[in-house]
Amino acid sequence: MSMKQNIEIKSGELIILDTAENYKIDLKERLVHFTVNAIKFLETSPCRKEYGVFRYQFSKAATSIGAIYEKSQASIPREFHARVAISLRESRETRFWYKVINKLHLGNEDTRRYVIQESKEITLVMRSIASKTKQQ
Repeated sequence: MSMKQNIEIKSGELIILDTAENYKIDLKERLVHFTVNAIKFLETSPCRKEYGVFRYQFSKAATSIGAIYEKSQASIPREFHARVAISLRESRETRFWYKVINKLHLGNEDTRRYVIQESKEITLVMRSIASKTKQQ
């Protein structure tokens, strides 16, 4: 599932090229899918009272990544970097909650594996964007 990616920023547009297939990936659309999948994953996990806090924290972090990144698209370069850095923090928090969920074996196992891998990849993409835009 993991792919080697070359991330470029051209004329303010993020372009992610898969080095094997060489096609564009729309990061904004990927983040929408990630948000939807995170919400759907929560539907597969139990709604017990003791899980309420982390379900809330997880859903806030997971849904914030794409929303903040979307907001960054209308920003000047300095604001863009700051918002991407916030998206990176939210993706790291999401990964933390996925680790907790994984240790508790909550939700559908196949879905859990997929969303954990996707959260790792999104964190790597956000880290790459943040480091490239910091230099500008």
